[in-house]
Amino acid sequence: MNMFWALLAMAFGGFGVAPAVADQGNPQFQSLSNSFNTAIIQSQKDQVVIDADNPPAKTDPQPDAPVVKGIYVTAYSAGGARMKELLELTDSTELNAMVIDIKDDLGYITYPTENKALQKMGKSQPFIRDIDALMKRLQKHEVYPIARVVVFKDTILAKKNPELSFRNKDGSVWANGKGDSFVNPYSKEVWDYNIEIAKEAAKLGFKEIQFDYVRFPEGFETRADVLKYTKSDKSRVDVVAEFVQYARKELAPLGVRVSVDIFGYAASVPAAEGIGQDFVKISENVDVISPMVYPSHYSTGWYGVKDPDKDPYTTIKGSMEDTHKKLDPTKELKPVIRPWIQDFTASWLGSGHYIKYGKKQVEDQIRAMKDMDVHEYLLWNASNRYTSGVQYK
Repeated sequence: MNMFWALLAMAFGGFGVAPAVADQGNPQFQSLSNSFNTAIIQSQKDQVVIDADNPPAKTDPQPDAPVVKGIYVTAYSAGGARMKELLELTDSTELNAMVIDIKDDLGYITYPTENKALQKMGKSQPFIRDIDALMKRLQKHEVYPIARVVVFKDTILAKKNPELSFRNKDGSVWANGKGDSFVNPYSKEVWDYNIEIAKEAAKLGFKEIQFDYVRFPEGFETRADVLKYTKSDKSRVDVVAEFVQYARKELAPLGVRVSVDIFGYAASVPAAEGIGQDFVKISENVDVISPMVYPSHYSTGWYGVKDPDKDPYTTIKGSMEDTHKKLDPTKELKPVIRPWIQDFTASWLGSGHYIKYGKKQVEDQIRAMKDMDVHEYLLWNASNRYTSGVQYK
């Protein structure tokens, strides 16, 4: 960053901090703040060298973003009849955001795209038939739009471009026990493909890009030396962190934030070398980190609780405590903490190990976050059926 912008940023109180926070409700201030941050980001872009051990200074590309309280929305819901019900939910509550699948768990681009490069690499499955109409609808209802892009779990890309995937000895594309294939995080071509999708989402009007499955397959360390794939001498942890760093470098100048989903327990354990996820290294390179802290995903004994699913308050509070401990040392590189929380019943845990989730359980999770000074969150329900009557405060 050149000296002019460095001094100007310092005058406003440091990188990543919008000046005169108390004035943020003023439209003129917001416009000035956005212009200021955009100028810094543009100045910084060409000087960023991608290096996991040296994250660049952060400047928020969207200082006027709201305190986000959102829900997950599949592309099928976004393009179908359920969207009316979901918009009624955001209209009538403090919920103000939707995380919408733009590239889904199979790897389909979920709307018709005219981008030739994307058509060549991947495949469109237009659950959202009219993406422009959807964006206008979200804007009308004052919904903060977040595009979910599933990155390295991508069966479509793997089968269409086997050289970008992990392959068995016979050359066939490897798949996990659920039939899902992954693509190679070492591949710059894979990076650019996903970032091109993100750039198109930004141009469509999404305010934030949320990357999911930013990792190698679970248990990869047991097959890393058996599968065929291209790699460098960099560790898996560094490769994943550098993808995120590169994505933010490319997307911040478009005025969109970058967020990443990560396993909730990543805040409580050392780096997961096998899948290449280091909670701190990823967090240092994003605007928002979204740990998936569903109580049902913690096993017996976490935070001193026999059945974490049955005690959502204690589980969420413990996870947020660990999150702060992990990220506080990053200081000015600390991102917004916006967890995914549970609005579903985990009956698969078996009798005696789960409870039916409803109003109280959702509110207990929100209260636990608030008690730990975390005020943003996202609700997950795979079928997009959310509990009614919840106080989202």
